[in-house]
Amino acid sequence: MSDTQNPGQTPQDTTPVALEEEMRRSYLDYAMSVIVARALPDVRDGLKPVHRRILFAMQEAGYTADKPYRKSARVVGDVMGKYHPHGDASIYDALVRMAQPFSMRLPLIDGQGNFGSVDGDPPAAMRYTEAR
Repeated sequence: MSDTQNPGQTPQDTTPVALEEEMRRSYLDYAMSVIVARALPDVRDGLKPVHRRILFAMQEAGYTADKPYRKSARVVGDVMGKYHPHGDASIYDALVRMAQPFSMRLPLIDGQGNFGSVDGDPPAAMRYTEAR
């Protein structure tokens, strides 16, 4: 809401700030919040938000260990459509990492197909791999 008592005047409690300094500080605050909230794994379980979203979507859709494998593209589509609208490549990369026994101490996803190797070979495209 606007101040109707003193139109055209600035409130008395404002302090002038240099634009460059304010932009630098504001951007640094924003960048740090993004890094802490998204890029760094949580200390409680070691998972990033995209990992949690993949596991939650798989649980909700019933892609559990006692069911048949589902195409990875289906899992990625479910996650992107419902929980993580940031592109399929980042979702598939996170899914692949959780299925690789050499990337995590305990693989969280049971993958079938070419999920890459320790030697640095890339995983197959999501249409060729399956997960549960």
